[in-house]
Amino acid sequence: MPRVPGDRSEVFRAPVGMHDVLPPESRAWRDLVAAFADRAERYGYELVVTPIVEHREVFERVGEATDVVRKEMYDFTDKGDRALSLRPEGTAPVVRAFVQHRPTVPWKVWYVAPNFRYERPQKGRYRQHWQVGVEVLGPADPDLDVEVISLAHGFVRDLGITKVRVLLNSMGDAGSRAPYAAALRDYFLGHAEALGDEFRERVETNPIRVLDAKREDWQDVIERAPQLTEHLSATEQEHFEVVQRGLDALGIAHELAPRLVRGLDYYTSTTFELAGDALDAAQNALGGGGRYDGLAEEMGGPPTAGIGFGLGIERLLIAAAAEPGGTAAPSRRVGLDAFVVDHLGGLEAAIVLHELRESGLRADRAYGGRSLKAQMKAANRSGAPYAIVLGPEEVARGEVSVRDLETAKQVPVPREQLVGWLQLRLAPPGAAE
Repeated sequence: MPRVPGDRSEVFRAPVGMHDVLPPESRAWRDLVAAFADRAERYGYELVVTPIVEHREVFERVGEATDVVRKEMYDFTDKGDRALSLRPEGTAPVVRAFVQHRPTVPWKVWYVAPNFRYERPQKGRYRQHWQVGVEVLGPADPDLDVEVISLAHGFVRDLGITKVRVLLNSMGDAGSRAPYAAALRDYFLGHAEALGDEFRERVETNPIRVLDAKREDWQDVIERAPQLTEHLSATEQEHFEVVQRGLDALGIAHELAPRLVRGLDYYTSTTFELAGDALDAAQNALGGGGRYDGLAEEMGGPPTAGIGFGLGIERLLIAAAAEPGGTAAPSRRVGLDAFVVDHLGGLEAAIVLHELRESGLRADRAYGGRSLKAQMKAANRSGAPYAIVLGPEEVARGEVSVRDLETAKQVPVPREQLVGWLQLRLAPPGAAE
């Protein structure tokens, strides 16, 4: 068991590549998810929750030749001798749920979930990392592609991330990819002798997947490879042009990225990625997605078009904090609204606390019979703007004392008016207009 440096006793630590999220950082996580839920629901999406564990075959549909399936999945056999995997990505479980439950289409859902990949940890990308995302199953309408990209782009901008680029490509349909894969295989095999056995093996397995390779010594050959957009069918070319015109109409700048194939084999037609330029180029991917029009059928469902995306929570927060003037903190005030300081030792503090919380205010108190001085120190540390002081003289007059913890000014407030008094002062500017 790992030890803490300098400590002879054994202390449990989180596994390599996994991390704890503690307050106050967890506030930013909570508010990011709330902001994403708000935007997704404005677009007509509802929450879906799927298991962390799925049958391994669910994820084999993302591509046997991908690194996700070949190297990165956490696999195990359970006590019933079933081959299971921890979720490595968000789309396949949602499509499995669609095939199993057959909801009415269009089925528009959003999710927040942890993913698990056994890979080298990076900045903002852990072996357990979290994503927010959406999936839509049903229509193959290119206008829906525009909606999905707009949702992702708008949310990133909501977080104050202005240095973001939308990278766009088309993976075509099966009819487009077959001749392209053949041309790509011929091109790559012409360089295989110089680049070695691993390169040749990957080309033979799936030449399109080589475009996503990160090997530095392969990049020159990859950069000069034929482009898939040169092999699109007329239908796919029209679909891709409609998507581009739609983004232009919404004022969403985008760059064509012909090498963008993403890391999974189920993608068809539109693919996209959001890059945060405030981060190092090697680790600037905030997330991305695209169409996967054959995946539902692969899982035993009816032919159903689909499109979606996933955005990494950890990477989004880092990108927001890295921008000049940007912040990973939420726009509204966080923390407590009030801290109750009890100088009575009876039930009154519990009653006041209950009333504050039931009215929608965030309130807390000290416990354990601490002294008045210790309770005031706790109030100052709590981050609350106000302390509610319950003393015998105030209670006898039907009042409480409210102390402004920033100015130290203290005023009496009638007991029955306390909730309204606090709500009025804590309301955001303009709320009463």
